[in-house]
Amino acid sequence: MGRYVIRRLLQMIPVFFGATLLIFLMVNVMGDPIAGLCGERACDPATEAQLRREFGLDKPLWQQYLTYMGNLFTGDFGTAFNGQPVIELMADAFPVTIRLTLVAIVFEIIIGISLGVVTGLRRGRPVDTSVLVLTLVVISVPTFVTGLLLQLLLGVKWDLIRPAVSPEAPLDELILPGLVLASVSLAYVTRLTRTSIAENTRSDYVRTAKAKGLPRRRVISKHLLRNSLIPVVTFIGTDIGALMGGAIVTERIFNIHGVGFQLYQGIVRQSSQTVVGFVTVLVLVFLLANLLVDLLYAVLDPRIRYA
Repeated sequence: MGRYVIRRLLQMIPVFFGATLLIFLMVNVMGDPIAGLCGERACDPATEAQLRREFGLDKPLWQQYLTYMGNLFTGDFGTAFNGQPVIELMADAFPVTIRLTLVAIVFEIIIGISLGVVTGLRRGRPVDTSVLVLTLVVISVPTFVTGLLLQLLLGVKWDLIRPAVSPEAPLDELILPGLVLASVSLAYVTRLTRTSIAENTRSDYVRTAKAKGLPRRRVISKHLLRNSLIPVVTFIGTDIGALMGGAIVTERIFNIHGVGFQLYQGIVRQSSQTVVGFVTVLVLVFLLANLLVDLLYAVLDPRIRYA
């Protein structure tokens, strides 16, 4: 296991450098950040030259990337165009988005897997059909429609929640945004769990466990569920980074100042340092989540061993 972890960590190094290089190049071709900084009116040549020297934009692109990566390993993610260090923006934004993502993941695990198990064991019955139709509706409706509708009904019309999350973003106020953020992924988890449960129900090891006279609950929990959760765990693990980076719509609807909000502001203002810094951390989240998923395989399925 130790050798496998070391090998995976070594494999992550070229992936990290390749992803950050691609992100750096894509962000820098979005447009001239100095033009976005000056607004609608163009900067005078002297001011533009000074700003380019100040933010290192007067150097070739490859040199800017090497400088950025060198500073990155010292904990310096650069400075936003408003003069605030990007690391300070991260310190304010990531705790909020992490709480929001955890709420969404909990909804996916509890509701999604539970509905998937119930429908998988009752395939073809009315409850199965109802859940399939409901999840299809959830997948079809855009997230911003779901968020605005729930905000209007629960927050404005019925006054059951705060329409907008307060700056502190306490956990209780993140329940509805977390549900909105997790809605589409929750539907996919439900359908994926249902399919996996229904397929493994007809497997030989399940029939053997039933033939031995094991209790139904033990057959489901110890044999059927553990093997059926492998594709679900894969999806949830990769979804962690997607939820953190894809929370722009949800955070805008509920006025949450998290990672999505900062990414939106960075894109609108063409602040390349902000966008590259935040996305670099999200790349690390993706890589570590995938490593954790691979290690969980051996826990769920004893047949899987890492030499």
